[in-house]
Amino acid sequence: MSYFITLEGVEGSGKSTIINFIKDSLETSGKKVVVTREPGGIDIAEQIRSVILDPKNTKMEGRTEALLYAAARRQHLVEKVVPSLNEGCIVLCDRFVDSSLAYQGYARGLGISEVFSINKFAIGDLMPDLTLYLDLDPQIGLSRIAKNKEREINRLDLEEINFHVNVREGYEEVMKMFPERMVRIDANQEVEEVMADINAVLAARLK
Repeated sequence: MSYFITLEGVEGSGKSTIINFIKDSLETSGKKVVVTREPGGIDIAEQIRSVILDPKNTKMEGRTEALLYAAARRQHLVEKVVPSLNEGCIVLCDRFVDSSLAYQGYARGLGISEVFSINKFAIGDLMPDLTLYLDLDPQIGLSRIAKNKEREINRLDLEEINFHVNVREGYEEVMKMFPERMVRIDANQEVEEVMADINAVLAARLK
């Protein structure tokens, strides 16, 4: 069965780690799984990612940022997500449209509905079947990033704490828009506890 699952959260919420645990769990139960990320996942989108997240690009304006994310998203869907779903895979994606709504729509002040309109043009009617929102205090997330010497430091990591607080508030607004699709997961727990919560959600949704 094909199923589109996305992971969302503030910087440092553990998405990149958790997504691989989910992959292993699903594959153990016999599922065919594709793991990908946004922005990125395929060559063109990875090139756009390098522009968006380059710490040198501090002059990037909010609408430019939103449009670049949408462009990368479109190419990623066409080249990787849709073909994988058509092959009957479960697609696990680190970030998707909800990130744009929370980051550019709310935190950048562009307007959630305005940014959603841009993305509707990019994605058409394709939305995730399930979104796991890893909820975490942004201060804790940034502290985790500072301790992780192997993690790339990108342009968004360099924003003031108020920006990241606003991103979390943005996710709260997005959750109100999509209460059936989005499930809150407490990301302040140990990884084993986070995975136990996620596995319970997956068992209910994928049965």
